[in-house]
Amino acid sequence: MFVHEIHGVPVCFKAECLQPIGAFKIRGAWHRLTALDDEVRERGVVAFSSGNHAQGVAWAAKKLGIPAVIVMPADAPKVKRDATLAMGAEIVSYDRATESREKIAAHLAHARGATLVPSFDDPWIIEGQGSAGIEAMTQIVEARLPDPLNVLVPCGGGGLASGIALALPDAEIVTVEPEGWDDMRRSLEAGWIEPVGENPPPTACDALQTTRVSPLTFDVLSRRGATGLAVSEAEIRTAQRWAAAKLHVVVEPGGAVALAALLAGKVDFRPGLLVLLSGGNADPDAYAQVLSGKD
Repeated sequence: MFVHEIHGVPVCFKAECLQPIGAFKIRGAWHRLTALDDEVRERGVVAFSSGNHAQGVAWAAKKLGIPAVIVMPADAPKVKRDATLAMGAEIVSYDRATESREKIAAHLAHARGATLVPSFDDPWIIEGQGSAGIEAMTQIVEARLPDPLNVLVPCGGGGLASGIALALPDAEIVTVEPEGWDDMRRSLEAGWIEPVGENPPPTACDALQTTRVSPLTFDVLSRRGATGLAVSEAEIRTAQRWAAAKLHVVVEPGGAVALAALLAGKVDFRPGLLVLLSGGNADPDAYAQVLSGKD
């Protein structure tokens, strides 16, 4: 965890971008796969992801000797696709604009007798992701800093946010999404699930392009009184540059949205701020362009 003072306020940053696979997804994947018995493990697992959950499942599967199949969009970042393949997983590609990754994965799991490992709509996954909150709390106490009162969390399907909401029940959870993909924000405001609208805008946040949150994650966050924010692509790039300059870490677009909300002044600066930097698997060429400042 990093602590950096902004406007005179110490802000805690949980750098999940420094995980072995470069993202928090390793937590839920490991928690889910270690719960499988030997007979189930032999039949393998199937997951769907644009890259970070894919790597988490591939990493855990390799460590445990479990065959893994990952359904990934054809336009997934090459760096994430290559890393998933390098860990021994099989990849099945699909067109995210015309095909359903959930249906493809469910069909594969049924045909192979494998276990389906969702990226967020699963109690085991949510519980595993919540370990980031428990770990952050321990580190904050050890550093003798104020307990986390406001936690800013990048949100796609809501697995990380709902896990942290359960792990830190006394904190106010604020989900952050890219503009046009802020279905969790709108859902929390409405009191029911609102999917992403038709023709959502392009976003660099490949990890956060979830078109509909699950009843499970929405229910946890709504019951905990969570709120949501949206940030622009320009604000996200600013956050990536700030993280590189001030914290000396690489943060991918989707992993930088919570920081973007903070830097854009969408959250009050006060003691007890915890910001999740959820992933660092940035495409090298795109990241170089961001750092150049040529927006």
